[in-house]
Amino acid sequence: MNQLCTGFSQPTPSSRRNFLGQMGIGVGTLALANLMQRDGYASTGNFQDDEHGVLKELHHPAKAKRVIFLFQSGGPSQHDLFDYKPLLIERTGQQLPESIRKGQRLTGMSANQSSFPLVGTPFKFSQHGQAGTWFSDLLPHTAKIADQLCVVKSMYTEAINHGPAVTFVQTGSQLPGRPCIGSWLDYGLGSQNDNLPSFVVMITNNKGGQPLQARLWGSGFLPSRHEGVRFLGGKDPVLYLNNPEGIDKASKRNMLDALNSLHNIELASQSDPLVETRIAQYELGFRMQDSIPEATNLADEPESTFEMYGADSKTPGTFAANCILARRLAERGVQFIQLYHQGWDQHGDIVNALPVQCRETDQASAALVTDLKNRGLLDDTIVIWGGEFGRTNYCQGKMTNNNFGRDHHPRCYSMWMTGGGVKSGVSYGATDEFGYNIVENGVHIHDLQATLMHLLGIDHERLTYKHQGRRYRLTDVHGNVINDILA
Repeated sequence: MNQLCTGFSQPTPSSRRNFLGQMGIGVGTLALANLMQRDGYASTGNFQDDEHGVLKELHHPAKAKRVIFLFQSGGPSQHDLFDYKPLLIERTGQQLPESIRKGQRLTGMSANQSSFPLVGTPFKFSQHGQAGTWFSDLLPHTAKIADQLCVVKSMYTEAINHGPAVTFVQTGSQLPGRPCIGSWLDYGLGSQNDNLPSFVVMITNNKGGQPLQARLWGSGFLPSRHEGVRFLGGKDPVLYLNNPEGIDKASKRNMLDALNSLHNIELASQSDPLVETRIAQYELGFRMQDSIPEATNLADEPESTFEMYGADSKTPGTFAANCILARRLAERGVQFIQLYHQGWDQHGDIVNALPVQCRETDQASAALVTDLKNRGLLDDTIVIWGGEFGRTNYCQGKMTNNNFGRDHHPRCYSMWMTGGGVKSGVSYGATDEFGYNIVENGVHIHDLQATLMHLLGIDHERLTYKHQGRRYRLTDVHGNVINDILA
């Protein structure tokens, strides 16, 4: 009888959504629906983390607090930048010996070639620093900081195409869906600054090349609060951060307080991890309304900073400008900063295209290392420069007297690292005289990931997350710390 008179039944305590739904279309329902629409009605996986990371203490003393990864998307040519091979110059035009290739697979772009003519670099190489590290003349600024760098010439990967290869570097798997390294670190260590995300991504504006998808900085099966936050070049680095027109800061604070009150009522009876995550993200966004404009405003940088990083550094969204932002974010406690620079996929016209890439990145990369050192930040900041794989020692397509191209080569390539417990002024690993195979101290992608985590105080085998019945980790089922490059 009471139900007939009142027109509705007593609300059940099963979920906050049921309660709000029966209350009509109010602000609470709309706000909660907005929280739910992106991720569905329930969380997958186990919600075992908190704001400060799941590691209540480090596995061992850390040598670094943060990482800046200068990712050169497309696969920079190690033969033309770091791995000097006089034999290739001497034998340019001759065929790649089968005894060197050993039947190894090729990409679909060169598998049908009738010949594989070797091609040496047309760029001049010289030795730099106390250790006499080889650098191409395309990298004059990087060469000047040779004594700060550890150049690893023996990187290798199983992936031969861009999508799987970039995914492998970032997530430890060639297949999409796994958390990226920045998300793993946020999950394990938490944030060093409550007003900024611990994981930030920046992509150079207006660069062509292989596409970069958001899953490369996604959290995979980890809660979405661990995703990377992409900063854009321009006056609004983070989309939708500012309040809509007519909504002031006090109104936004009142809305968030109301959501938190509703959440706490439900939390007394049952926890919904998805709602916890989304509200935490809303709270971070509110705090970022003050911190982001301050962190990304380069107006307070002296003219000497722009001179150090190069003329491009005054243009928002360039690699150089992003390098300055990376330093500013590092100063403010951002833990993992990923810069992507596209366009290194030189299947042809390498003589003209590669110098452009180097002009856009060389000075700013070196300046970042120098700037961090001058400010006392390099000792606990790891800086990495490199791509997803290398390039072949033979020409892809037609080779002319003054130009050529190189195909993908996963068997060996070069990266450099510095800071945060990494040995300086050294080269590690070696390839054969043809630059086709590793002959000394190979470094797998999982070895690199294990080493980064080790320097941050994490045992890569012990930071795991249970998903679909098994425990996952960044390095999957293998990976070794490269102790020889640790200071």
